[in-house]
Amino acid sequence: MATDFVISVEDRPGGLASIGEALGNAGINIEGVCGLGFEGRGLIHICVTDAAGTRQALEAAGLKVEGEADAILTEPVPGATRSGTLGSMTRRIADAGVNVRALYLATGDRGVVVTDDNAKAESLMSG
Repeated sequence: MATDFVISVEDRPGGLASIGEALGNAGINIEGVCGLGFEGRGLIHICVTDAAGTRQALEAAGLKVEGEADAILTEPVPGATRSGTLGSMTRRIADAGVNVRALYLATGDRGVVVTDDNAKAESLMSG
């Protein structure tokens, strides 16, 4: 099972590095990452497969976890480099009434998707 963590850091040099170092020192691989600076803080989404270890490593490093959710870590997305793939994939999900809460890229042409109904979204993405 994959987990999406949202971590907030000060929007300054070293915030993202502190997350990478905390998880690297704990031997936890980051499958996907997305971040942005907003109003003086950085909001970083990370996807991992060891939720308990990640939580423990982040807390031990004094990092603030803002949220945690089950995530879909897709297999490599067919057509990931072709225009229109995002639109067609997310249109199926939207038409089924599923809200996408987070979406970002992972290593190896995979995607990370957090929705309000992951089981339904996953079946729509594979169909």
